[in-house]
Amino acid sequence: MMKILVVDDERDMEALFEQRFRKEIRGHEMEFVFSYSGEEALTFLEAHLSEVVLILSDINMPGISGLDLLQRIKTRFVTPPPIVMMITAYGDAENYSQAMRLGADDFLTKPLDFNLLKEKLKKIPHDENPGS
Repeated sequence: MMKILVVDDERDMEALFEQRFRKEIRGHEMEFVFSYSGEEALTFLEAHLSEVVLILSDINMPGISGLDLLQRIKTRFVTPPPIVMMITAYGDAENYSQAMRLGADDFLTKPLDFNLLKEKLKKIPHDENPGS
């Protein structure tokens, strides 16, 4: 099962993901965990890093921004770093280039194209038996 951490200060994203990925969640293909701030995400990762295959993070959040979170993830969790996809309502060149420079693996814009996201997630290799 692929465990995905979604980091977004908009709480309605949780219901959206659970609705759009209902089949994958029910089939135990994917599990989604939600953090509503960069700080909360870092705390979760400290305790569960080995379980997380992918992080989807909003860029514009109060407190630790998505770009700050990305930088901390890529420097603190090096063995192996989780895949990080950045999400923003502002698909501008500056956010894109800064995210890629900090080590983002992909960049998506809001409103999310869930069909495109599903295709990208299906291509990500993940260990069927983590910890074994």
